Amino acid sequence: MTDFTHGALYGGGIITVIMTLVALALWGERKMAARMQSRLGPTLVGPFGLLQPVADVLKLLQKEDIVPDEADRVLFNLAPPLGAIGALAVAAVVPFSASIIGADLDAGVLYLLAIGALGVLPVFIAGWGSNNKFALLGAMRAIAQSVSYEVPLVLAALVPVILTGTMKVSAIVEYQAQHHWLIAWPFFLGVPAFVLFMLAMLAESNRIPFDIPEAESELVAGITTEYTGMKFALFYMAEYLHTLIASAVAAALFLGGWDGPFAPGLHWMAAKTLGLFAFVYWVRWTLLRFRSDQLMALCWRWLVPTGVALVLGAALWVVFVG
Repeated sequence: MTDFTHGALYGGGIITVIMTLVALALWGERKMAARMQSRLGPTLVGPFGLLQPVADVLKLLQKEDIVPDEADRVLFNLAPPLGAIGALAVAAVVPFSASIIGADLDAGVLYLLAIGALGVLPVFIAGWGSNNKFALLGAMRAIAQSVSYEVPLVLAALVPVILTGTMKVSAIVEYQAQHHWLIAWPFFLGVPAFVLFMLAMLAESNRIPFDIPEAESELVAGITTEYTGMKFALFYMAEYLHTLIASAVAAALFLGGWDGPFAPGLHWMAAKTLGLFAFVYWVRWTLLRFRSDQLMALCWRWLVPTGVALVLGAALWVVFVG
């Protein structure tokens, strides 16, 4: 078997599992939100409503594909698949276990941050190509938000990189396994860096309370205003993919990845990832949306200085403690 064939089969398997988890996550979030709001959620389609995501996809496939007359057809049609592809590309370097990893790059963390930052491009393309003022305003908000929160995200990810001396994601997980992941990082560095990473990740994923680019009370639906059917679904799916894979990245960088008591392996990585994923959606159905000025103030006044202090602290720890 050639390397290309092996990579294609391996990547196809990972993508299939991730897409299946996204479908189940849609069901899980709706059930969670229903429980928090004292209602039932999906119950009719399949046992416990488990086939509701399948029914949603079939419904969306039947919707008319509408392209506005004045829209840029090339950009308008290009944006939805680009968003989903970009989110899936990040999963290539995430070590799901000691043996399950698509590409174990020496610059894995750099790859994660670089590909993750490109996620704003499909958003801007959709806003510009739609020729709609609500979509364009949503796109401009997304750019401001992504550029701003990418800074604390990078600073938070640099803490484990500095402490381990490597950008290889699997090596960072192995370091935590060797030093027991609960105490691998100094408490005053690891915990704040993890919280900072999660906050920046919520903003990068456009999740409440940071869903400024698609604020339905202000911008109708933001960049998705003119999209119908499966094109709209691809944007929706890309957000879930980004959140799920970002949760896996957080689990690998800060929570020991596949390491755990008794029997380290894929099950620990899955449990940590899904736990963080559930936390993100618990926050979504609990908090209110920030205003744009509050969003920027939180980033530049608090998160960025905190990130700089954490990076400086990590560097001093390595120099003086080792």
